[in-house]
Amino acid sequence: MRRTSARTTLVILLATVVVLGIVSHAQADEHKDCSNATLHGSFGYTITGLSFSAPLPLAGPFGQVGRQTFDGNGNTAATATTSLNGHVLPITFEGTYTVNPDCTGSFTITILPIGVTQHIDFVIDDDGREFRAISAESGDVLTAVGRKQFPH
Repeated sequence: MRRTSARTTLVILLATVVVLGIVSHAQADEHKDCSNATLHGSFGYTITGLSFSAPLPLAGPFGQVGRQTFDGNGNTAATATTSLNGHVLPITFEGTYTVNPDCTGSFTITILPIGVTQHIDFVIDDDGREFRAISAESGDVLTAVGRKQFPH
């Protein structure tokens, strides 16, 4: 009886491993390709880091909190409050974005009213409910996280 119990336990364990492997594989295969439409709606975001590309006395520690909206067609706009080395400024920006099939992408934004253009690389996370980004500008060490404001 003990031998049968051990054998039964082993069969159940192996069956569980096989089933879990199939379920994990099926879930991984359910991923669809991303596109500009994957990134749509309004996101609350935070950027932190250091900016040495800003002119003095603004170069140094950087922080920003804002709301960025994506139209699903490659256009974006935002309103934010920025701290550049302790100097607090309200800003807005407009720009475009491109999403690759692997859910990575890039923004090109123009900060208004000063007209400075910035390039940012990002990855979409959590089924389009979050993005993580990094400045692609030389002289900046800035990272961002954006979370969809009202996911449905």
